[in-house]
Amino acid sequence: MIIRRRLFVCLLVIGVAALPFGVMADVYVYKDRQGVLNFTNVPTHTGYRRVIKDNNGQSPSSLVSANSYEGLIQSASDRYRIDPDLIRAVIKAESNFNSIARSNKGAMGLMQLMPETARLHNVGDVMDPSDNIDGGVRHLKLLLGRYQGDVELSLAAYNAGVNAVEKYGGIPPFGETKDYIRRVLRYYDTYRGNGFQVIQQVQRYTDR
Repeated sequence: MIIRRRLFVCLLVIGVAALPFGVMADVYVYKDRQGVLNFTNVPTHTGYRRVIKDNNGQSPSSLVSANSYEGLIQSASDRYRIDPDLIRAVIKAESNFNSIARSNKGAMGLMQLMPETARLHNVGDVMDPSDNIDGGVRHLKLLLGRYQGDVELSLAAYNAGVNAVEKYGGIPPFGETKDYIRRVLRYYDTYRGNGFQVIQQVQRYTDR
């Protein structure tokens, strides 16, 4: 039964992720007396339960990717008291959950740590997801403390550096940085709006 459920969840994710952006809608499921799961975006009775919420065009594949590192994200969130949805949003914007990502500027890993940032936070192996997330979240915590919880300024400093934020007395007038802040905040809203737990919701329902 466990294998069947996992296979079902995988097939559901693949099917949903294959849909083009912009056509997503709420998805509801109903388990009939024979144990067959029936899916629809237009429930016809109160027995249906919503398992996927309209994500405003954001691909559910990103939510699945977030789930792959959920243990590390939650651990760092608890350790540094940072909203896990913000951590997911930063990772999504930085590397799209690619643990071996490298930028042409030298940033590496899930949270795209620069060598100096990794050294600042004593990151052992910058390409190791656990070390990378810990270092990235610790750096984000430092920035949020420096800018008194101002998320936009903290993201600006994460992207462009503290010196750039100090130089311009706020968000630097860089197109890349402004776009980065917009993307992170958009992902942040998406993760908070979906609870990101599409897969977990389906699993809980099918386990009944």
